[in-house]
Amino acid sequence: MEKIPLTKDGFEKLKAELNDLKTVQRPNVIQAIAEAREHGDLSENAEYHAAREQQSFIEGRIQELEAVTGRAQVIDPSTMDGDTVKFGATVTIVDEETDEEETYQIVGEHESDMENGKLSIGAPVARALIGKAEGDSVTVKTPKGAKDYEILCVKYK
Repeated sequence: MEKIPLTKDGFEKLKAELNDLKTVQRPNVIQAIAEAREHGDLSENAEYHAAREQQSFIEGRIQELEAVTGRAQVIDPSTMDGDTVKFGATVTIVDEETDEEETYQIVGEHESDMENGKLSIGAPVARALIGKAEGDSVTVKTPKGAKDYEILCVKYK
């Protein structure tokens, strides 16, 4: 089986979510199903069907998280250094056309969150940055055409 790269923080968040699903949400939905059954005819019981749907979602997410955490290769960026972009790096880039700066941390696909600056290792921008160093220019192919960026800073925290 192939290992799944995750940062230490990302791994901890997934483990916390898994724990919450198993210890809080699963028991709550089981209780909701039991209460809905007490209301009688299940074929017309919207509460029962909603609770069963929620249970299905929770069980599916538990399976997904167990698979991911079981195959995780945890990488702690704080133990790394250098000015070359690798998994876990926090990279500041500038759009060479608009001079707009952006900062991203390159993380595993299961922990990516663009709103919080967490960029999946599989994203086109991340793939273009890997192996490059501060001062390098990279071209990223986007749906709107090629964009050129310069790497301003590479940090590991």
